[in-house]
Amino acid sequence: MPEVRVRFAPSPTGFLHIGGLRTALYDFLFARKHNGKFILRIEDTDRNRLVEGAVENLISSLERLGLHIDEGPSVGGDFGPYIQSERLDLYHEHARELLDKGLAYRCFCSPETLEQMRLQQQERKEFVKYDRRCLALTPAEIEANIQAGKPSVLRLAMPQERKFRFFDQIRGEVEMDASQSDDQVLLKADGFPTYHLAAVVDDHFMKISHVIRGEEWLSSTPKHIYLYECFGWESPVWVHLPLILNPDRSKLSKRMNDVSVESYLEKGYLKQALLNFIALLGWHAADDRELYSLDELCEVFSLERVSKSGAVFDLTKLNWMNAHYLRDLPLEEIAEECKRYFDALALDTSDECKYLKAVEIARQRVNLLPEIAEYCQMFYQINPLCPEDEQIIQGVEGQAVINWFLQEIPQRFPLDTEKITVMVNSAIADLNIKGKKFYTPLRLALLGQAHGPDLPSSFDVLGVEEVIIRLKQAQRS
Repeated sequence: MPEVRVRFAPSPTGFLHIGGLRTALYDFLFARKHNGKFILRIEDTDRNRLVEGAVENLISSLERLGLHIDEGPSVGGDFGPYIQSERLDLYHEHARELLDKGLAYRCFCSPETLEQMRLQQQERKEFVKYDRRCLALTPAEIEANIQAGKPSVLRLAMPQERKFRFFDQIRGEVEMDASQSDDQVLLKADGFPTYHLAAVVDDHFMKISHVIRGEEWLSSTPKHIYLYECFGWESPVWVHLPLILNPDRSKLSKRMNDVSVESYLEKGYLKQALLNFIALLGWHAADDRELYSLDELCEVFSLERVSKSGAVFDLTKLNWMNAHYLRDLPLEEIAEECKRYFDALALDTSDECKYLKAVEIARQRVNLLPEIAEYCQMFYQINPLCPEDEQIIQGVEGQAVINWFLQEIPQRFPLDTEKITVMVNSAIADLNIKGKKFYTPLRLALLGQAHGPDLPSSFDVLGVEEVIIRLKQAQRS
């Protein structure tokens, strides 16, 4: 196999979305598997849709996820510049070449004319495409339009009677009729190229070996193959990834759903879980294993095991996977990731020992990072009890339990898990109070809620001094 060079080529029109992340991830995994290069190219030729700061966000998102680029705007490389708006001379040069060879032509049709054409074709139930009326313009008519300052675009003159056959790494042999392809605009009236011209030119000059992209580009592949032929270049290997679907099998749209990578990270999903989950949206390993680190994915990933059928974005599975990583990753790493959520709840994490104990208990019981902070609130503050809970604490049995512990704790100090367990059993025996009547008032006093971790864990996180303070506050005055 020649050197593997793959590119992730997003438009800077907003945040990195789930579909884009999967393409970037597959590019990255394939490059690492074959000791190739992972290239970031910014395709900013649609000037009407640019979003300020989007390029920086795309780069920081990839770096934050550990998908480090080998060539691109932030790191340079031998084939730059890696931002298309800085490569306009190259596109114009090749547009002129196509025009001179008669492989492309100027089109002076207005947007209103094109819209009318589209509507008429739809009414006749025809395939909607440009009807080539400007292809018949004489040189004199073209020159007159230019002299009159009439805006124009450059269109590719696609063959009309031809079947394009090509091999797709995922779909195998594909055949498409040229009659179902449009005379694609290559150069817009503003002088910027469309994706079709710019991507082909850049992929050639950047020596891209494999074009890995979404299935929605499959129908455009004949146009791209023909452009390669027009320039006398060899086509790359084509790889069209399956759609990502909603649970109802509709297409996951970045405009209709909250699917930005940034939003998932902000919601408290770990990058390890997100990458692992995204990798399985269309790909599976030979042994049907589901949990992989990024390094393990780099070792086992192959395009041969990418499916042709759409992959359902199952949030339940993502939550399960995130919960696994919450429990499995080093405690200190999870604790560091949680800090901002504790800060948002104004929880004081300066006691590092208490903080780590609290996080360790919580991460066994939740799915997301902010849920750890929410769970741990009971260890840092008690909200006012409802009248029913207050009545339980102030009842005869509740006060008996609280008074017993206030009397016994100082006598059994220092406490450890074993001593606490013995103490709980002794209290049950001495008071002859069992089950909810014993545990509920104690948990309400210590945690402000009827449910929570076992008593030894609660004592351990709170510490003896805090336990005594909370029990005294619950004691009837």
